[in-house]
Amino acid sequence: MTNSKIALLLATTTLTVAAMTLAASAQTKEVAADNYKTYCVQCHGLQGNGQGINVRDMSVQPRDHTDAKAMSTRTDADLFKVIKEGGLSIDKSVLMPPWGDALSDDEIHDMVQYLRKLCKCTAGS
Repeated sequence: MTNSKIALLLATTTLTVAAMTLAASAQTKEVAADNYKTYCVQCHGLQGNGQGINVRDMSVQPRDHTDAKAMSTRTDADLFKVIKEGGLSIDKSVLMPPWGDALSDDEIHDMVQYLRKLCKCTAGS
């Protein structure tokens, strides 16, 4: 095999891997958004602003995931834990159910990143 053929093969392989990585990343974001729609919007709302259809019947109002100031006070570990184990796991509302049986750890990590996208914020300390 000539050097030019090897270079072409390496370039093609690199482009293929890059394309697959971008596709996987896009799919991950789509899955997190779909999971949010499935498990979260009833309480947290379609926009993530805490105004879901269940709000009127709730004694504790759901967190507004678009509130950058409030969401910045929560670490990614806090968000992961509350999604996986429910509100009581971080001394919050019993109304926040645990989703650890419905979502894998990878899906929960992706959900945490989706929440960061909604609030346009980073993790607190």
